[in-house]
Amino acid sequence: MALTKVLITVKTYPSLSSKYDELVCTAGFLENGNWIRIFPIPFRKLEYDKRYSKYDWVEINLKKNAADFRPESYKPWSIENAFNVVGHIETQNNWQHRKDIVLKKVYTNLTQLIAEAKDKKIATSLATFKPTEILEFTIEPVEREWVKEKLATLKAKAQQLHLFQNAENPFEVINKLPFKFSYRFKDDEGTVSKLMIEDWEIGALYWKMLAKYDAHDRETKACEDVRKKYWDDFALTKDLYLLLGTVYESHAKNYPNPFVIIGTFHPTFAKKVKVEAQLKLF
Repeated sequence: MALTKVLITVKTYPSLSSKYDELVCTAGFLENGNWIRIFPIPFRKLEYDKRYSKYDWVEINLKKNAADFRPESYKPWSIENAFNVVGHIETQNNWQHRKDIVLKKVYTNLTQLIAEAKDKKIATSLATFKPTEILEFTIEPVEREWVKEKLATLKAKAQQLHLFQNAENPFEVINKLPFKFSYRFKDDEGTVSKLMIEDWEIGALYWKMLAKYDAHDRETKACEDVRKKYWDDFALTKDLYLLLGTVYESHAKNYPNPFVIIGTFHPTFAKKVKVEAQLKLF
């Protein structure tokens, strides 16, 4: 079976599925520069040496996901021995090698992108997007627990599998994020949009920061740390691009805007690199 080589650029925060358990939506680029989505993958259940990081090149045994109408959607033939990590792209020269792939096609008009998504002949569901201006980073409280029915189903499955697993290392469902993080931004026509960020990294950052504090306002402090990274750093000082993807149900039901932010791409500005190069001469 031929393997497909994919550069992983996106891992979303895990979601629960009564059919597939806890899942991570993974996406990236083929060697020809086209986007590809790989779903479902129970990432946290993979053996440690079978896990992958962003900007890893991996080889995967893929087939078109017949249950997903979106053209970029594929799934592994099997989870066991599904893929191997065969390389990694670092950040040298201000992410230039990464830029050559991620920035090959960049959208600047959200209306155009949504129109492509709704055109059944195109149905674009993954894109690199460059906002004209980032207006705001918002943090809003949401439901703190997973849907009870899905959680009950997963617990029942876990109980059944417990007989065949190492009792010292049982699989536990990841905690649900108690906040929704979003960017408000303008596109090249001045249209203002607000999209939720579903990147794995923003969730991991929140839990990491929360663990630093033991005060009663630890959630507030953790959110402040997340804001510093995604607003003070990414939005204000970096050359920020948004990696967008559609939510299957929203896309299928023709919602006005089916996209969410599934990742960020944030090299420094080119001018800053030039200044640093000039300073090195002295």
